[in-house]
Amino acid sequence: MSDSKRNGEADGLARIPGADAGHEAAGGGVSRRGNTRAAMPFEREIHETEAKLAELRDAARSTTLDISEEIENTEKRIQELIARIYSGLTAWQRVNVARHPDRPVTADYIATMLDEFTELHGDRSFGDDRAMVTGLARMGDHRFVLVAHRKGRTTKERLECNFGCAHPEGYRKAWRKMKLAEKLRLPIVTLVNTPGAYPGIGAEERGQALAIAENIIGMFTLTVPIVVCVIGEGGSGGALGIGVGDRVLMLEHAYYSVISPEGCAAILWKSGERSADAAEALKLTSENLSSLGVVDEIVREPLGGAHRDPAGAIQNVREALTRHLDELVQIPVDRLVAERRTKFRNIAALEGRFPTVAVG
Repeated sequence: MSDSKRNGEADGLARIPGADAGHEAAGGGVSRRGNTRAAMPFEREIHETEAKLAELRDAARSTTLDISEEIENTEKRIQELIARIYSGLTAWQRVNVARHPDRPVTADYIATMLDEFTELHGDRSFGDDRAMVTGLARMGDHRFVLVAHRKGRTTKERLECNFGCAHPEGYRKAWRKMKLAEKLRLPIVTLVNTPGAYPGIGAEERGQALAIAENIIGMFTLTVPIVVCVIGEGGSGGALGIGVGDRVLMLEHAYYSVISPEGCAAILWKSGERSADAAEALKLTSENLSSLGVVDEIVREPLGGAHRDPAGAIQNVREALTRHLDELVQIPVDRLVAERRTKFRNIAALEGRFPTVAVG
């Protein structure tokens, strides 16, 4: 096991999210913030009931009265609330879950899902973009090259990683490592979690659109298996730059879209207040995309989302990736590449299946 991997999982699963300490680097973990979670409006009733449960547990420790039955009923009530609320989330609420600060990010997957990881840096042209992490990985019997967006956890880290928005050098780094995977005959696993590619002037001057386009075209030609998994946000070309694969997986409460709901609302209605309407029209949820054939498998999250049980969510992703890698490594190269191209070519047949969005 590499030193970076060993250091990253010194505390095991206890280091999973979502913390104000830690470092989302190769093999880095993050420490928990106790029981606090960022509140989402639709979870208000859940949080209020959880606060009541905490009070009951405190009271149980400081009194001789037996309130175990009331505690048990409250715990049951919380589970029922979570099940009811999460069974009817709107598209916009799904977007908020995908962006939850306690949701596991790439560092957590590296620290707890992988058995070995050695980070590889740089694009040999401009620099090393921290918004994209690449490296040699092992997960059980499978060795592969990992390519993933990196968001960071603290404010400082998020700024360093541009909130997961990669520059051209990030996509060129990704492509170099994917070509290395082909040379070594190793499968490729990509983890998508970005609101979009970095939109700054410098990125455009260094060829942002070209870098993404070259990745998309190039990934169709690679002669090794590719498994893509959207673990949080899948925004625009920034996601597609590492999003072409033989299998595309998506976590239950992630989203995958040609544009963010806010960006769509700004263009169509000139107002961010219509973001919820845009999210609904974009058909960006895992169920929408699975029914359209864009996504091959929805990876289920623990009840209440990955932010409530990061270890469980990561284990589900590990099992799904292992299953698909087991299948793909058995497919002859010619058939693998041909089916990958056919898969994405067929997506063009979806044009015209969406209703017209009223603007005004």
